Amino acid sequence: MPTESGTCSAARQAKQKRKSHSLSIRRTNSSEQERTALPREMLEGQDSKLPSSVRSTLLELFGQIEREFENLYIENLELRREIETLNERLAAEGQAIDGAELSKGQLKTKASHSTSQLSQKLKTTYKASTSKIVSSFKTTTSRAVCQLVKEYIGHRDGIWDVSVARTQPVVLGTASADHTALLWSIETGRCLVKYSGHVGSVNSIKFHPSEQLALTASGDQTAHIWSYAVQLPTPQPIADTTICGEDEVECSDKDEPDVDADVSSDCPTIRVPLTSLKSHQGVVIAADWLVGGKQAVTASWDRTANLFDVETAELVHSLTGHDQELTHCCTHPTQRLVVTSSRDTTFRLWDFRDPSIHSVNVFQGHTDTVTSAVFTVGDNVVSGSDDRTVKVWDLRNMRSPIATIRTDSAINRINVCVGQKIIALPHDNRQVRLFDMSGVRLARLPRSSRQGHRRMVCCSAWSEDHPMCNLFTCGFDRQAIGWSINIPALLQEK
Repeated sequence: MPTESGTCSAARQAKQKRKSHSLSIRRTNSSEQERTALPREMLEGQDSKLPSSVRSTLLELFGQIEREFENLYIENLELRREIETLNERLAAEGQAIDGAELSKGQLKTKASHSTSQLSQKLKTTYKASTSKIVSSFKTTTSRAVCQLVKEYIGHRDGIWDVSVARTQPVVLGTASADHTALLWSIETGRCLVKYSGHVGSVNSIKFHPSEQLALTASGDQTAHIWSYAVQLPTPQPIADTTICGEDEVECSDKDEPDVDADVSSDCPTIRVPLTSLKSHQGVVIAADWLVGGKQAVTASWDRTANLFDVETAELVHSLTGHDQELTHCCTHPTQRLVVTSSRDTTFRLWDFRDPSIHSVNVFQGHTDTVTSAVFTVGDNVVSGSDDRTVKVWDLRNMRSPIATIRTDSAINRINVCVGQKIIALPHDNRQVRLFDMSGVRLARLPRSSRQGHRRMVCCSAWSEDHPMCNLFTCGFDRQAIGWSINIPALLQEK
């Protein structure tokens, strides 16, 4: 009927009008503009301890925020007018349909339904516009501070662990569920060495503190020590892989890196270890070197951690006490201390500084699996858990944490930048966030459909003195990623 077609035409015109309304609307109220400009001039004239460049940047950003919210206010007014107009036409339509009047109840129901739909559109418009504002400022910060530099693609299954060599030449190591460990050139992304001595998933990799030795833990119930000798290729010019934006785009498995062609097939392969550490009755989930590199510790699903002599492969101590499977182990960089974490919601500190006796302390505070616990500078330990929290502990006061970080997703193997005291948190939801030791969030690594991890991030590793990348991450998407973190800028923004 003519009345219906007129209503549809009006709705269509209103929709087109909203689409054509851009975020570059100019102010229409000159008096409002004068009132807004006055405080800004006063602010610019005030004495400030901020540098002029920082001050001008802040003024520019606040100006952008003001313009964005003014545009949203104008859109709000227009949408309200459209709601009133359509409600009036809907009421007239209800009186004219088929020459009969609609009952008041029917008219009220139909008008309410129409209003509900328009209200939902209004909420959607606000949400989308506000998200653009927030993400625009986050993008500026993230792009300046955290940049993706290199991707390391070659494994045929998820990567559990990533580590950086402590000796020259500095190489990257990855441990994968495809039963191999790979060594990479950080600069070129080329695979240098492939270790295939395990018959189960390789769950962790750690480099010797002073020699070209690697320690890997595996699902085959063993830990292997193997030697490598690599020659780094000539680095090529680095392409700029920085992508603007932090779009929350979900990617399916088909978006994962294509590794049908095994890039590790043409690199040297090591098949036999120098030493095999055997004594566990379950999966060895992690292993690490004690300070000095003469002993190694392993953590297993058989609820024990074992301390081995590296030269003889003999078992020195069996560390028992956890009620459930162990998830991780870590050693202190300068002292004979070991920390083990477990599914029993606790982690334990083992002290081997006195050769005649070793002591143990139990840390309780999490409500779910403790996925990792690592040492920092001095007397602090940082623990992460499936209960979505990270806690910072003082070894001299074990009753309660000195800081707690609450997140929105389970946390996997954490890593601490010792020199700068920055914690990297890899999450089940593909996020990687950076915090300081007091629990203040510093940044989030960019994540979009074109960069970042596409599935769960398992582990992170800092390399504090590498000129190209100083943070590495790995995940179930079968790739490791090298990031450049501008730490001075990160701490300045804090």
